[in-house]
Amino acid sequence: MANKLCVRGARNKGLWLLRKLPVNARIELDAVAEAADGDIKLEAWGDGATGATGASYTNATSYLAVLGGWKNTKHVLARLDEHGSDRMELEIEAGSDDERQRPVAPGQPYHFKIERTNGKSVRMSVNEVLYFEMWDDEPLEGPGHEYFGFNDWDAPVCFDNLKVTPL
Repeated sequence: MANKLCVRGARNKGLWLLRKLPVNARIELDAVAEAADGDIKLEAWGDGATGATGASYTNATSYLAVLGGWKNTKHVLARLDEHGSDRMELEIEAGSDDERQRPVAPGQPYHFKIERTNGKSVRMSVNEVLYFEMWDDEPLEGPGHEYFGFNDWDAPVCFDNLKVTPL
């Protein structure tokens, strides 16, 4: 991962790209957790500035994609609040036959794909496996919901090979 972006201890105060996302786009990138805690976190269609104002990230402006969050116990796709009751989540089970329930392995690259093709549904795939598809009757779009960000809580994570494709 040459020229990669590495982060540790962001505490949900991510790094936002300056270029706006199209309403419908495919966001692809590679990410590697450098510790057993996992904690790979991405934000899509956010305001480009917001970060957590407390210990819990309940004030996001984006869709949050989390792989190996909460010390590698959950994978999550959430809207505005990573702790919200409407979040989609998979409990992690070590040794699971279902790839979607396995913990994040330190040092292993994960290829993420976050897509919105119809303005109302967000899909999260990892290594070409669909983890979540969220339907949103009030999609995050327009002013305040136009940017992509890299994030994490505490564990070291590196990102590389970002590609955004308008759809």
